[in-house]
Amino acid sequence: MALVLYENNESSGRLKCTIQQTGRLGFTDVTAKQLRLHEVDAVQFARDDQEKDALYLINDVSKSGPNAFKVCKAGMYYYVNTKHLFEELGLDFESNTIIFDLKREPKYKEMEVYKMIKRVLPRKKK
Repeated sequence: MALVLYENNESSGRLKCTIQQTGRLGFTDVTAKQLRLHEVDAVQFARDDQEKDALYLINDVSKSGPNAFKVCKAGMYYYVNTKHLFEELGLDFESNTIIFDLKREPKYKEMEVYKMIKRVLPRKKK
């Protein structure tokens, strides 16, 4: 008998991020590794001019600029200060837990783009 070990392929996990009650966008460990957030200074967010509610995350941003959101790290945790963006978009992250599943899109002008598919759950009362 010969045993064949299965690989622990973390990238096959679901890529997602969550808006915290403070308005910060936090990333799971698997997502942070897949997006290489340890190598990225900033990310950008975009909308599709054809699809009103479509939101996209672009993580091929090497420098900060007027449209860039700085990637921050606290311990092993990566996050982006997005409070003003999500308030502008009318997302009620204080009353709801808002999770985005990230789906890789074909490269747009050589940028790495992820469609942010929103799920909204009522926030648990304390």
